[in-house]
Amino acid sequence: MCEALDVQVHLVDGTYELFRHHFALPSRVNADGLEIAATRGVLMSMLTLLEEGATHVAIATDRTVESFRNELWDGYKSGEELDPELGEQFPVLDEVLAAAGFTVLSMIEHEADDGLASAAAMAAADGSVERVLICTPDKDLAQCVVDRRVVQFDRRKGQVFDHDGVIERFGVPPASIPDYLALMGDSADGFPGLPGWGAKSASTVLARYGHIEDIPVDPAEWDVAVRGAAKLAATLDQQRELALLFRRIATVVTDAPTVDSVAQLRWTGPADDIAQALERIDGRRLAERIDRLAAART
Repeated sequence: MCEALDVQVHLVDGTYELFRHHFALPSRVNADGLEIAATRGVLMSMLTLLEEGATHVAIATDRTVESFRNELWDGYKSGEELDPELGEQFPVLDEVLAAAGFTVLSMIEHEADDGLASAAAMAAADGSVERVLICTPDKDLAQCVVDRRVVQFDRRKGQVFDHDGVIERFGVPPASIPDYLALMGDSADGFPGLPGWGAKSASTVLARYGHIEDIPVDPAEWDVAVRGAAKLAATLDQQRELALLFRRIATVVTDAPTVDSVAQLRWTGPADDIAQALERIDGRRLAERIDRLAAART
């Protein structure tokens, strides 16, 4: 069966959604003593996405918090400080979403961001796809934006960022986002950037030169006005290899194992084990909501 020619693909950052709901919702523990509030919150959010008209959906999660990037930089984020009540919900979330009929990209050696980026690249290459919406506010994923075809969608704020939107938000185009993060650092991911470089200096210089290796070594050759240019240039010259390492860390992978086709992302209804999954998260009342959605898709 051929896909329609106006498919919109929604790729959801499940890890972000789990964190967001964990800190936003009151605690709820099931009969086995497992915290389930965030898992319930994410499932209901995904059902809302379907009710709003989404047809092709994939949700990427971090099955393990650590990835290949931990081998590149000792300070990279790990699961050491993760709230156990949150960490224990990752496998439960995967199981519940799969039972509800969603395609789950459960990443092990890679991160959820890599799963989103890889699925976006696959979907964008499909001629039946009109638009790919990467549903996360995470600045890392801005590098995946392509014109108005692949966009970043902050569902909570209702904001869509296309190519021009990324420039307006960060001061640099999508292709320069890894360089931008490398220079200024990313505290959320655990790498510091280069001393003295901040968001303003990084965006000003990269808006002109695009990539780290294209920034002139001699600040006298810079044709943009940046405060402390001489010191910034000296730091970059001395720590260029480190900056390139940080850029590699900040660059998402676009060929991680995910799915083979857009057709696999179509939501057609729950799996046979949905009742058992809903029982585990005290979600029996959600069964009718899921059934109504499934009936509308047949």
